Amino acid sequence: MKAYTAEVFGTFCLVFFGCASVVTGGYGGLLPAGGVGISLAFGIAVIAMAYAIGPVSGAHLNPAVTLGAFLAGRLPAKDVAPYMVAQIIGGIIGAAVLWVIASGGATGAPANLAANGWDAAVGYSMASALIAEAVATFIFVTVILSVTSKKHETALAGLVIGLTLTVIHLCLIPITGTSVNPARSIGPALFSGEAAISQLWLFILAPLVGAAIAGLVAKAGIFERN
Repeated sequence: MKAYTAEVFGTFCLVFFGCASVVTGGYGGLLPAGGVGISLAFGIAVIAMAYAIGPVSGAHLNPAVTLGAFLAGRLPAKDVAPYMVAQIIGGIIGAAVLWVIASGGATGAPANLAANGWDAAVGYSMASALIAEAVATFIFVTVILSVTSKKHETALAGLVIGLTLTVIHLCLIPITGTSVNPARSIGPALFSGEAAISQLWLFILAPLVGAAIAGLVAKAGIFERN
């Protein structure tokens, strides 16, 4: 239970801080963070949680990471579903708390709580979003599994993982708002209306596909030294 509780807390913090950088301090906030600030918010949140709860649960914070870890042989099957449920719960709580806070602003409840999405009319197509999320998640999970493997393990693993998520955000924010994490997408979508919910499937499917491939690659030891 400690591990599952840690995953709830860790995912809560990731979604709360990351999405708050968009909703209350992002592009339209009083203190605009911009793309760099938003990217750093998500990355630093992961770094903090990696060191805070990593020793307890591994700080997956992400159903895609959990799937990759399982397929790589790093997580027993009995923990997969509880980890994923805990992460989704944490993401929903994080989004709910942020919605309550943001609703107290001068303009009232936000129409979009930093939900992920795409718009082919003014941005990128569904195909671009799907490919971007799957490829970015593959890279992200590959980095996680590599720097936490017994052969490559380093005290700087949390920093490396957080910086990887930061650079992914810098690249994907204009395309999808950056997910690479179903729990990060589910929570905000529930508070962002029908359009966000209708596109949610992509931000569940693409990260899981990318993570599954990363897990199988790690299982094969393709990126491990002899």
